[in-house]
Amino acid sequence: MEQSLWAALAASLAAAAVTTAGILAIRCHEAWARRNTTYFACFAAGVLIAVSFLHVVPRSFAMYPQAPAWLLAGYMLMLGVNRFLAAHVCDRPGTADYALGLVPLVGIGFHSFLDGVVYSIGFNVDLLTGLLVALGMVLHEFPEGIVTYALLLRSGFSARRSFFLALLAAALTTPFGAIVSYPFVSRIDPPLLGLLLALSAGALIYVGATHLLPRAEQEPRRVSLLAVAAGVAVALGIILGEG
Repeated sequence: MEQSLWAALAASLAAAAVTTAGILAIRCHEAWARRNTTYFACFAAGVLIAVSFLHVVPRSFAMYPQAPAWLLAGYMLMLGVNRFLAAHVCDRPGTADYALGLVPLVGIGFHSFLDGVVYSIGFNVDLLTGLLVALGMVLHEFPEGIVTYALLLRSGFSARRSFFLALLAAALTTPFGAIVSYPFVSRIDPPLLGLLLALSAGALIYVGATHLLPRAEQEPRRVSLLAVAAGVAVALGIILGEG
């Protein structure tokens, strides 16, 4: 139990570090960050899709008979969260209105908190599941850090305040989510853990296939598709290596 706690905490801290790297990248090297963030997203999408369908989903189905329904519930939950964000970000023009910056900030913070919960669930199932989940989730934090910082700047916050608010909402909430959820996750029985794993799988599929993968389809350069394929190959290699 103690080993899985430290593993979940390490993964969540790695995610926070990668998010911070994304924030720093757009703050210090905006042109480079905007040019390459698509490739990070595409690689993460490949990893998450492969991990979900080849390992996390079958594992949850084996642990809990009603897992398919909870897989759908996890997907729809993430769809609802992200549609809420889109309604307050994409459908409104850029403006120096602090309120419009704080609304998505709360949503992103909640999203990152859930990422930490997913780490706790994954590592409580077994070490391989936790590592596979962490691999894809950590990589998708880089573009998330870029987007969070850019949204705050667009809403009229100063560069300094945008940096600290993005760090708080998008980075630090992930280890907080892992720490807060772990005592509860670690005490539940295997069937309920399978239910939570199915919920997590639905969230992973949403992030990979619906949130990240469209970037590869919109990017005209073939490198984006190669990044997706590389992500799938890496996940497949890890799964087969442990099989």
